[in-house]
Amino acid sequence: MKLHPVQQQLLAAITDKSARVGIIGLGYVGLPLAGAFITAGFRVLGFDVDESKVDQLNNGQSFIKHIDSETVAGWIAEGQFEATCLQERMAEADVLLICVPTPLTGSRDPDLRYVEGTARSIAASLRPGQLVVLESTTYPTTTRDVVLPLLAESGLAVGSDYFLAYSPEREDPGNPDYSAAGIPKVVGGIDEPSNRLATALYEQAIVQVIPVGSPEVAEACKILENTYRAVNIALVNELKMLLDRMDIDVWDVIDAASTKPFGFQAFYPGPGLGGHCIPIDPFYLSWLARKQGLSTRFIELAGEINSQMPEYVVSRLMEFLNEQGQALRGSRICLLGMAYKKDVDDPRESPSFVLLDLLRDRGVELSYNDPHIPVLPSMRHHDVPDLSSTELTPEFLASQDCVLIATDHTAYDYEHIVQHARMVVDTRNATAGVTQGREKIRKC
Repeated sequence: MKLHPVQQQLLAAITDKSARVGIIGLGYVGLPLAGAFITAGFRVLGFDVDESKVDQLNNGQSFIKHIDSETVAGWIAEGQFEATCLQERMAEADVLLICVPTPLTGSRDPDLRYVEGTARSIAASLRPGQLVVLESTTYPTTTRDVVLPLLAESGLAVGSDYFLAYSPEREDPGNPDYSAAGIPKVVGGIDEPSNRLATALYEQAIVQVIPVGSPEVAEACKILENTYRAVNIALVNELKMLLDRMDIDVWDVIDAASTKPFGFQAFYPGPGLGGHCIPIDPFYLSWLARKQGLSTRFIELAGEINSQMPEYVVSRLMEFLNEQGQALRGSRICLLGMAYKKDVDDPRESPSFVLLDLLRDRGVELSYNDPHIPVLPSMRHHDVPDLSSTELTPEFLASQDCVLIATDHTAYDYEHIVQHARMVVDTRNATAGVTQGREKIRKC
């Protein structure tokens, strides 16, 4: 197929890696993605509205645990990376990848203000020969019905002047087996030229690229991935509550079921869902279904079960304390782990903050420890107290009525914790390998 001159020029720049990649949103998705393209030999221009974040990066300092400052400093020293708050500089990039947040409103409707604001900023300086790719998780039709009309305000024609695609972010923070470059990438272009260019771009930096027929397929793919996890986690959370009442260890049951070599994949219970994807993305699909006059009963039920887990943990904690003749109100509780999953410094949507709210409301004297979050950050939906991570000395552990394991960081010495604590409530099966003091452990 003969290429349009603008398309041919951009394809050549992508192929010889002279194209400059712009990444909008330098958070837990954008910064690792920048690293993948830099490693592949591209120059990256990063955009973020947070001036302090931009200054940190330009000074060679990282704010994400799994990308160290030495790496960022190397990018800067080699002239491969620069961060800026100046949105008018978007014209300098040949490719613009949108990695901005897509939260929910208070009524659990999609909040696309960051996507819409970014699209308007791009339109203001959009020039011929640019490729725009939305990576932010969203509902099917967003690229076509929201982003495309905003970019059209530039007066340029998609597919000939500029190109547009959707490629959902896929990150697994804390998992050393999967870097941003090592996870296959789904790509759906708004038209054939856009699909071809977006595929060519990601093929330069990502281990495998899977082109699909439209942005809607790629958007729905991401929603399906996370809804699948949310529903199955809800299943084991509900099963856990039933088996707790029957005095059956759900972790033993899951281990036993995992021996089946087909037809079963293990999912694990916990104190609630966290991260930016699993607690949020399924509700995008529910919202879309309501617009189509349908209901998504599985998704709604899964959300209901998962969202009640922090309350369940608190109720079980109260029972365990009562067994010791101790009331919940006035008790000293140490929360272990504020990040939403182990070995990361990401607190987004972490159930630990819901637990924190519930316990404070019940008059608990609360402290916490997290080796990856030394000071509690402010959170949009929580009244976060001014607390710093407390060192887990024998004296401190002994002074607490209970240590509540909410995030199972591998940095924790669980033998040490159980040895010195009065009681340990374990929501993650983190203490499975502990040999001494098991009478102090209560699984929840």
